[in-house]
Amino acid sequence: MGCDVVTVSTDTQFVHLAWQRSEKELAQVRYPMGADPTGKVARLFGVYDEATGLALRGTFIINPQGVLINSEVSYYNLGRNIDELVRKFKANLYMSKKTNEVCPSKWKDEGDKTLTPSAAMVGRVHEALGS
Repeated sequence: MGCDVVTVSTDTQFVHLAWQRSEKELAQVRYPMGADPTGKVARLFGVYDEATGLALRGTFIINPQGVLINSEVSYYNLGRNIDELVRKFKANLYMSKKTNEVCPSKWKDEGDKTLTPSAAMVGRVHEALGS
């Protein structure tokens, strides 16, 4: 999709290796898994919990210019949905080229309906989407 994917956790590289060797859900992972045992990266992104020494689950989409264009932070025990992350990535890419449009929550791919904001649309998004 034209992006780099990196996961980072406060686990060590040895914990990552153990997870990848034993957890079947991670068997096909081919992206780098960064170790942040000191929490430096987690602090930088504002997800480090000093009280527990753990990092909340943060997902960050950063454009090639280094600008944060999307972020989501969840509690420790909430799993993430890769399909929704891909949808957000594609939506952000598309919307960066269509700055006069907005992306509805059910937008999935180029060609799906977007909206052009206006005073006439306020309170009428459902109708504008033809839902």
